[in-house]
Amino acid sequence: MMKNIFKLFILGTGIASLTACSDFLDQTSPSEMTDETVFNSAAYTENALNKVYAGLTLDHTYGARIPLNFSTNSDIELVDGLDNTGSGNSVAVNERGAGNFNPSSSWTKLDDNWSECYEIIENANIVVEGIENSSLIAEGNSSRTKMLRYKGEALALRAMIYFDLIRNYGDVPMKFETTKSDGSNIYLPKTDRDAIMEHLITDLEEAIDYLPWAGESSYTTERITKGFAHGLLARIAMSYAGYSIRESSKAGEGYETLANSDATYPTQRPGAAKRTELYTKALTHLDAIIASGTHQLNPSIENEWYLINQQSLDQTYRENIFEVAHGLNYSGEMGYTVGVRLSGVTTTYGYGNSSGKIKLTAPFLWSFDKDDLRRDLTCATYEIKPGSSNEPVETMQSNSPFAIYVAKWDPRKMSDSWRTASKAATTKFGYGINWIVLRYADVLLMYAEALNELQGADVVGPTCGLTAREALLKVRSRSFDSSKQAAVTAYVNAISSGSDFFNALVDERAWELAGEAVRKYDLIRWGLLDSKITESKEQYMELITKAPASLYYKMKSSDANAIDMSSICWYEAPANVADYKSVTGWGGEDPTNGKNVAYLPYISWGLNRVVKNRHLLPLGATTISDSKGSLKNSYGFE
Repeated sequence: MMKNIFKLFILGTGIASLTACSDFLDQTSPSEMTDETVFNSAAYTENALNKVYAGLTLDHTYGARIPLNFSTNSDIELVDGLDNTGSGNSVAVNERGAGNFNPSSSWTKLDDNWSECYEIIENANIVVEGIENSSLIAEGNSSRTKMLRYKGEALALRAMIYFDLIRNYGDVPMKFETTKSDGSNIYLPKTDRDAIMEHLITDLEEAIDYLPWAGESSYTTERITKGFAHGLLARIAMSYAGYSIRESSKAGEGYETLANSDATYPTQRPGAAKRTELYTKALTHLDAIIASGTHQLNPSIENEWYLINQQSLDQTYRENIFEVAHGLNYSGEMGYTVGVRLSGVTTTYGYGNSSGKIKLTAPFLWSFDKDDLRRDLTCATYEIKPGSSNEPVETMQSNSPFAIYVAKWDPRKMSDSWRTASKAATTKFGYGINWIVLRYADVLLMYAEALNELQGADVVGPTCGLTAREALLKVRSRSFDSSKQAAVTAYVNAISSGSDFFNALVDERAWELAGEAVRKYDLIRWGLLDSKITESKEQYMELITKAPASLYYKMKSSDANAIDMSSICWYEAPANVADYKSVTGWGGEDPTNGKNVAYLPYISWGLNRVVKNRHLLPLGATTISDSKGSLKNSYGFE
């Protein structure tokens, strides 16, 4: 069980450590010491490393900004883009503007994210250089293995931060050394992101040699392990192989341009030979994770998310390969900004204010197979409100096709300690639920994608013994009852190798990973962001001609305040409605003048408004002004 203990340690050299969630972070240190002293002690080196981990817990990094505020919109996830007047304009100076591809450089949280990310990078650089100059890494030294593990962790943490900077801002300054006393490496210009990713891949290849697997040497999945380094490298390689909008054309370097790209800022990807190299590298590292047997799918998808909500590490299957450790009452907006909405104070859940700001869409809900267990574990068409005696009542939403909450984070599944904290709260507090950076299900699906890209769906991988088809089947079969397995196998076996199999993976990754900060970046690298968002809007127009005008449902016989999810009549009205409750459904809306039809143009409305496929964020105004002319915005941002 995670302890969720946070401590602050200050070292005289400026190395501070805010520790989170695990026994390995409980450290002490003297008040003053030199860098030489720190990195010639394994204990003090770990303290310095803890400061790097601590930076991940902040709101402006992995508490909210990177996993929640920057990861929308996609074809299945969105943040409401309407301003406070309801006029349809996307608010540019908050997360709604960012989500709808209409952010302003004056949104100060961009500056906060940038500065906090580069502080983590600086702290990682300190650890890497300190270890490289330490006498403890000499051959034969008893602390050598431990010190090199710490170096591997710092290299991988730095790579993770840089990768997210690239995914959100594009080209950024490359700084893989500590700040020099003469200031000569402070005001750096942008470096092409591909050069940075090449460096990250090299760093991770080194880190893999040093790191243990989860479960070895007391390393849990709250700490960087060999499995995560393999997986992060694969993610970077597959992103590098994919499309992204560019500051200038690289067509002369063999890059391919996506159809209908912007003339000034084209969306491009590397040529075929480079893509093959990158997919091959990704496949090698994904295969290594699978072959190790360290990580497995939790056989129960429901239990997987129950444990996450309970703040409990799964030491049996280790499906979650790396989790950013958050602390109750300290950090983490998982369950607050994303999750089943608590709308009002109740006797069971206390404070009851969660925004549920990240939403899913009706076309996505209806895309699930009716027997797929993930539908109701992912999509919440209800919120929890106070009843007549302030007891919690599950209340079905009426005609809210673009406001379906993400059910993976659910207060009904949260721990007793969380409930106690919520009852005591009078304002927003840190929910303490870890952010899952990488799950084994994602590894299996990336493996299937890479192997299909290189050799087709039915060739066995390098060492793990799986074909791409078998990897897909593992993920999909977990989400269906045992009585439905024959149908699941038939579905997977009927998919043709090649493009049809790729399209099936595009769908499966949506059903499996919705709300987990994956989909937007998948669509970007595939060159499908614009077309899939457009397709989703078209699917809504089709849905209103097919969906019932009213949704009928029952409350549970054992609990009159809880919805019986199995009773919801998604596809047609019941023959006898007498025993049912109902709300206005999504069908029957006027296709020319309905309120949701009128809203469609404003979903992700900034994506092509100024520059085509402008999926990146601008640099913050303060970031630019503080750079002394070394940085400026591109892509039409001011």
